Amino acid sequence: MENRKSKEQQKDDKKSRRNFIKYGLAASAGSVLAVSLLSAKSKEETPTGEKVKLLGTDGKLVEVDKAHCCSHHVSNEESRKGIGNKRMVMVIDLSKCRNARKCIEGCQEMHSLASDMEWIKIYLMRDNDDTGPYWFPKPCLHCDNPPCVKVCPVGATYKRTDGIVLVDNERCIGCKFCMAACPYSSRVFNWKEPEVNIVNLDKKYSPETSVPGKIGTVGKCDFCPDMVRQGKLPNCVTACPNGVFYYGDKNLDTVTNGNETLRFRKLLNDKTAYRFMEELGTEPSVYYLPPVNRLFDYKVGFKDLSEEEISLYKKEARIKD
Repeated sequence: MENRKSKEQQKDDKKSRRNFIKYGLAASAGSVLAVSLLSAKSKEETPTGEKVKLLGTDGKLVEVDKAHCCSHHVSNEESRKGIGNKRMVMVIDLSKCRNARKCIEGCQEMHSLASDMEWIKIYLMRDNDDTGPYWFPKPCLHCDNPPCVKVCPVGATYKRTDGIVLVDNERCIGCKFCMAACPYSSRVFNWKEPEVNIVNLDKKYSPETSVPGKIGTVGKCDFCPDMVRQGKLPNCVTACPNGVFYYGDKNLDTVTNGNETLRFRKLLNDKTAYRFMEELGTEPSVYYLPPVNRLFDYKVGFKDLSEEEISLYKKEARIKD
């Protein structure tokens, strides 16, 4: 006797397929189906000739015309839920960083941040007087146990199911409690009206894009969930010339820096990764690979900096030469 699915089962199957298309990372190398679905959705759009790299559900990358990458506005209510079945993480390889600051520039461009507003900060670190200096990029660490969320009196900052911590500037009252609670100093205050660039001019506000910003509120690295929904990588990842930042999905056990895709757990194990200030119990979603066999001398990072900036970096790292 033929085994047929019930109407209810067929309905569930259709719903699952719709959710996969909506929330999955859009295109997969070697997956004709994913690419065709994306192309069909955008078939009326004229190709631009400009290619962008998309991260597929299997963790591989494929290049697709920019016209076929469809953005999706997410409401404030929807932005609180998180992207289904995702658990976003970042790995930062300290051996590759030379303070190029392209990650900062990319972040500022994407979020219409002024030059003096940095959601990613780069420090010159030195663990003790007997060890060598190294550059240390620090975005928001998107903690699993975030102190900032606990102290917010109006629920403006919140933790999602995909591990991302966001700020809703339509709820934020500018009390700065979250800034005081964050042990990593990852948050900044918007003291002036943001200068929205042309790319973000017509965007409707969503906590997922953090654009447009709002004076009198708190901002920070948002892990770019709007890019995840489009199958893209955050600007900090793609802008870095040295592949310092790896971004991906812990549930898929995959991270990529745009050039190479690696197994997340194997990378952490092989490179003996660690989390910054682990003893605090905040359980960050950002992992660091130790600055072993550094590719650049730390002095390379002083290029294009003023003498005052160089002096400040040296002072903080206790460098006397």
